Amino acid sequence: MSGIAVFDYGAGNLRSVMNTLEAIGAKFTLVDDAAGLTSADKIILPGVGHFGQLLRSLDAMRVRSTLLTCISGGTPFLGICLGLQALFEESEEAPDVKGLGIFEGKVKRFPEDARVPHMGWNELDVKAGSRLLRGVGDRPYVYFANSYYVPVVHSAAATCQYAEPFTAVLEHENVFGVQFHPEKSGPLGLQIVKNFIEL
Repeated sequence: MSGIAVFDYGAGNLRSVMNTLEAIGAKFTLVDDAAGLTSADKIILPGVGHFGQLLRSLDAMRVRSTLLTCISGGTPFLGICLGLQALFEESEEAPDVKGLGIFEGKVKRFPEDARVPHMGWNELDVKAGSRLLRGVGDRPYVYFANSYYVPVVHSAAATCQYAEPFTAVLEHENVFGVQFHPEKSGPLGLQIVKNFIEL
């Protein structure tokens, strides 16, 4: 197999991600093992739910090291929502579970005085030169559903403000992540996924 691999770890918003890929005419395969990841040209990791559940699933399926090898080898990777958070070392949501550790830092919970989850449409502040956000404008609105967030990091290609600024889009070499749900963000979300597919 080659092409786009959408990783199925037994949870997540797979159907809506698949609908988005079908809408833009992208050929993809659902994979759930190391072989499927190894033979992919691009990898998408959708994520909803719990940080610990996602990482434990990757370990139970024995794909953590394969995923890291693919990413370090240059395979373009897109993590959606929890799939972005998984790229970091740890999360306050599951302090005993190690993240993928591709980026340093901890995923944090929004403050107690913020309405949680952060649900609905919010504005991005886009940095110039983002490949993933090409053609979407400087301040597009996208759809979020998150209780935890990544603080603003060096590789943030866009930030969002909710209680405090956080990383909404991550972009470093072949690694991309979005905290929002492009599959629920209308035509603009389709454009963002299309940009990834056309890298």
